Amino acid sequence: MQSVRRQPAPFTLAIRRPRLHPLALAVMATFAAGAHADDAVAPTVVVVGQTPLPGLELPLEKIAAPVQTATDKDIEKRRALDVAQFMNRQLSGVHVNEVQGNPFQIDINYRGYTASPLLGTPQGLSVYLDGVRINQPFGDVVSWDLIPKAAIASMNMMPGSNPLFGLNTLGGALAIQTKEGRSHPGTSVQLTGGSYGRRSIEFEHGGSNENGLEWFVTANQFHENGWRTNSPSDVRQVFGKFGWQNATSDLDLTVSYADNRLTGNGLQETRFLEQDYNSVYTQPDITKNRSLFLNLTGKHSLDDTTLLSGNVYYRKINTSTYNGDINEGALDQSIYQPSAAERATLTAAGYSGFPTSGANAANTPFPHWRCIANALTNEEPNEKCTGLINRTRSDQENLGFSGQASFSSNLFGRRNLFIAGAGYDQSNVSFQQGAQFGYVNADRSITPVNAFADGTQNSEDAFDSRVSLNGHTRTWSLFATDTVSINDYWHATLSGRYNRTVVKNRDNLNPGGGADSLDGNHVFDRFNPALGLSFTPSRAWNAYAGYSEGSRTPTAIELGCANPENPCKLPNAMAGDPPLKQVVTKTWDLGMRGQIGATSRWNLGVFRSDNHDDILFVADQQAGYGYFKNFGQTRRQGVEAGGSTRIGPLSVALNYTYLDATYRTAETVGAAGNSTNSAGAGLEGTVDIKSGDRIPLIPKHMIKASADYQFGDALSLGVDLIGVAGSYARGNENNRHQADGVYYLGSGKSSGYTVANLTANYKLNRQIQLFGQINNLFDREYTTAAQLGSTAFSSSGGFVARPFPAVGGEYPLVNSTFLAPGAPRTLWVGIRYSL
Repeated sequence: MQSVRRQPAPFTLAIRRPRLHPLALAVMATFAAGAHADDAVAPTVVVVGQTPLPGLELPLEKIAAPVQTATDKDIEKRRALDVAQFMNRQLSGVHVNEVQGNPFQIDINYRGYTASPLLGTPQGLSVYLDGVRINQPFGDVVSWDLIPKAAIASMNMMPGSNPLFGLNTLGGALAIQTKEGRSHPGTSVQLTGGSYGRRSIEFEHGGSNENGLEWFVTANQFHENGWRTNSPSDVRQVFGKFGWQNATSDLDLTVSYADNRLTGNGLQETRFLEQDYNSVYTQPDITKNRSLFLNLTGKHSLDDTTLLSGNVYYRKINTSTYNGDINEGALDQSIYQPSAAERATLTAAGYSGFPTSGANAANTPFPHWRCIANALTNEEPNEKCTGLINRTRSDQENLGFSGQASFSSNLFGRRNLFIAGAGYDQSNVSFQQGAQFGYVNADRSITPVNAFADGTQNSEDAFDSRVSLNGHTRTWSLFATDTVSINDYWHATLSGRYNRTVVKNRDNLNPGGGADSLDGNHVFDRFNPALGLSFTPSRAWNAYAGYSEGSRTPTAIELGCANPENPCKLPNAMAGDPPLKQVVTKTWDLGMRGQIGATSRWNLGVFRSDNHDDILFVADQQAGYGYFKNFGQTRRQGVEAGGSTRIGPLSVALNYTYLDATYRTAETVGAAGNSTNSAGAGLEGTVDIKSGDRIPLIPKHMIKASADYQFGDALSLGVDLIGVAGSYARGNENNRHQADGVYYLGSGKSSGYTVANLTANYKLNRQIQLFGQINNLFDREYTTAAQLGSTAFSSSGGFVARPFPAVGGEYPLVNSTFLAPGAPRTLWVGIRYSL
């Protein structure tokens, strides 16, 4: 899928397919009188492909959706770190949650739907690279660090539940097209350096010859120490595209490789964030990603009206994580004073220095002797060890192919574009997970001991967090779209896609089925339709109305934890897998857009997306446990408005989004950390969601603004501003949590924020360019996400267990709001040499 800016051209292609809402008729009738207004205006036309594969294209004004486009020049101008950061700064309706705490691991949210690298996050956006869906097979996650920014030629954000983009397109689809040697010739080398030890080197080369051969290669190496405690990142990416083309055919082979190590130390408890903004809750939290991607694409024009295109791809991703976490099983235990038997065990093993009497939270803020003693005897390490080392490893292979044919012709004397195609995707996944007990140190790192959460302990509280799962998924799909010009002003698009997915899970630890087994065979199929109508009375403005449906199949994480009779903890274990239904989203889009001359653009639209059979993690009677279930309906609706203009050397843009995201079905969910829970103060009970409660982590208001000024031919300055309203914390689904300063700390929300960024570019000559950027120009302290949960530490930083007397045999805990802090002011500069 490509986006190209050009002057008005004959009819080419249609992208989308909605149904006409009564409100659309009213809007279009209101403006029908202007059908012949100012046709003398001849603004630049943006043409967009309507499927992930290359095909014939449609002018943007004939698309029944507010598509957003960007090119490599737009990305270069903003100097964003990667494609996710660029979307956050530039695209309307996009905001981020920095839950992982690493700049390459942010959650991208668009219209309240998410594309996240975090396993277990409900995913609602599909992402394509050169026609290949790069949501990973296991959990539909998107690893932004595997997409080389320097290879991007263009990108389109398609809103709504566009069925042409396949599974997981609930709230939108991002289609990225990479560079080719013919369109991006030349050689360049770029060096950057800046705050927190940031340094990178980037190489880029493209070219072609008279024999039709073309090539483009880019490579980069990035390192920074990170602004938070012990949070370094290393990113290494190599990308190449090699092709051949003549007057009718184009063949390209893409090879991409990445080998990255990212440290994301996650959320921080509100008290410690106030004391030290750079601090972390526990450490380390390391993710290693290694990826190989091969993609062979081709297209062939049979004649001026018929285009064939297709691709074959292979992708292999190896991901491992090593996370130091708090062992919540120790928070309500007596852990400070070793018993006589434990002291004897420690002495026999050669240990000394352990307390013999009077140990408590005040004089032993980081207890560890009981953990060591219990590890030696394998008795109750789950209760006495304050820390856990959680490890995961996933090996994923996916391959597939797709093809389509595009036909541009006349139908009953009217211009018509028809596209039809098919696709096949297959994936094989191996996933392992395990936990090792340990203890918390003064720097909040975790030291492991020789005891594992493998179910072999003698304690009644022993648990088995191991997972060893093989998953096999196959998806067949058929799709088609047809756009017909009813007359010179009205254009209708009808689209649809049929998907059939077969998921087979095999449990290597508990094979054969049964309550404790992850074995399961699942089949999901659905036809998703779409209908769109656009009204183009003038080259200066147009209106659109669209309806679309999209779906996603439950992930292995959700299928592996869906049994009410065998609940699990999220996301650390899976068990039993009764079938879940597909999530189905139905979206309406209605709006207008236009241009004033060649330099000013505006847009105004409304949308509503309803999720049916949505999947939610709901509470079980066991504290802290639950399971996934289809529970009903959620809704995301809102208003989008924007405009941009250029006045001489000054360019300005402003976009605003109002987003109302609510639950529409009542449900009971787990409420660890929520003051209104059913069990009482400090305990782990449940809360009731009511229809109309707002969905956590989704702000109601967003604003994006930018201004760029060109000082002659050499110097340009740009500033962009991001404003985001506050949102409820995860765990505060009922929106009624209140802090009391004793059992509950923090507001249960993340506050709104405004961040400004400054960019400068200076051309010394044709070959040498200097540039620099200051992010968070005014050095604001802000947070992008929040979550409720139990805190393990006192205000002085020591580990605290049993802070309150028992209530009905249970020990209440101190709970707090955990926050995802945004980066402070950062400065970096660079130089680019081009041939």
